[in-house]
Amino acid sequence: MANFKLAPSILSADFAKLGEEVDNVLASGAEIVHFDVMDNHYVPNLTIGPLVCEALRKHGVSADIDVHMMVKPVDRIIPDFAKAGATYITFHPEASEHVDRSLQLIRDNGCKSGLVFNPATPLSHLDYVLDKVDMILIMSVNPGFGGQSFIPAAMEKLAACRKLIDESGRDIRLEIDGGVKVDNIADIARAGADTFVAGSGIFGFGKDSDPNRYDTIVGQMLEELTKV
Repeated sequence: MANFKLAPSILSADFAKLGEEVDNVLASGAEIVHFDVMDNHYVPNLTIGPLVCEALRKHGVSADIDVHMMVKPVDRIIPDFAKAGATYITFHPEASEHVDRSLQLIRDNGCKSGLVFNPATPLSHLDYVLDKVDMILIMSVNPGFGGQSFIPAAMEKLAACRKLIDESGRDIRLEIDGGVKVDNIADIARAGADTFVAGSGIFGFGKDSDPNRYDTIVGQMLEELTKV
């Protein structure tokens, strides 16, 4: 199997027992913890900040933490998440006045940097900053809420982005976020993704019926990826 990684989004986890939820999903085979940070400004929702990231690190979570910032402006909050223990910090180009500067700020604070592309955002934002990008996140839903359905046009954008990365020869992860399920994850991987964000698709699975639900759903997703 290629270097595929699952990145469960804690937006759909039970926050009353978040440390336990994250421990269990990582023990089931997921490798990255995905943070959805929303400010009720860039997107119409309000979620979590650096203190939650810091709390998970203090709890003992050592896996990569992938902070997807749906905030505007972005620069003010980057050092806070870096200090709190983020591994990756990604942001939307529309949310920064100076994309190159924001990417460099992330790296200057010791984190890996990335750009996020909404369904209608062109990949041309990468034209002059590919050397400062460690992750590209393609949104297959419009940002702001969990539990949305996958937008099929994301497949074409994934394929275009995969071609761009391969031709560059750079070590850049290609992440997908939105509507990722067992029944479409293999096709998404074939289109070019190597990192898969799933919130309700993982944390919402079998809540009241499967005592080993994370082993079950993560196992099913990883099994589908072996077919690619």
